[in-house]
Amino acid sequence: MKNIERYIEQTILKPQTVDSDIEGLVMDAKKYGFVGICVPPFWVKKAKREIGDAPIQLVTVVGFPLGYNMTETKVFETEQAIKDGADEIDVVWSITAFKAGMNWPKIELARLAKVCHDHERILKVIIETAYLSEEEIIKACKLCAEAGVDFVKTSTGFAPEGAKERHIKLMRENLPSSVGIKASGGIKTYEQAVKMIQAGADRIGTSSGVQIVEASRED
Repeated sequence: MKNIERYIEQTILKPQTVDSDIEGLVMDAKKYGFVGICVPPFWVKKAKREIGDAPIQLVTVVGFPLGYNMTETKVFETEQAIKDGADEIDVVWSITAFKAGMNWPKIELARLAKVCHDHERILKVIIETAYLSEEEIIKACKLCAEAGVDFVKTSTGFAPEGAKERHIKLMRENLPSSVGIKASGGIKTYEQAVKMIQAGADRIGTSSGVQIVEASRED
């Protein structure tokens, strides 16, 4: 598969991330041509400085990794991340409110979409497929699309399971073409990445981007 690097958001979200990890991440993104990098909110400012004027999307996370923060907290986190230089926000939606049968997740996501779009930024929503049935994944996709989000993302990487090919297909069948899909969680090989893209993923979130691109060049 040609240009697989244009799908990859090289990611580092481990708790023990240090400044040299961020430097290495940006160097790899420049060297391999990744579409973006995903970093903890604490490191957004540094990552922005390291990126300089390189064409790399700077992505960070909000409400991470469990999503049950108050909406006001998520709004503040989002505004702060944008101020610090983030281009894209990956928010963990309120799985707890969704499971409780509340309409709140849609209200929350619409608020966050407005914040992002007012600043011409992109909002991705992590629905954490590991905790959802197929029926719930379909409902989640419809809810996200109605709230005006830009992408729906499978996983935080902190749940028992990550992206599954069948879930990507299901998401693609139930999202309008204007809403993208980000597959993430457990994607470590070139073969896995290709399967996710063929199933309908527009972005791949992984900490194995270097290995994936190097394998693609051998293909």
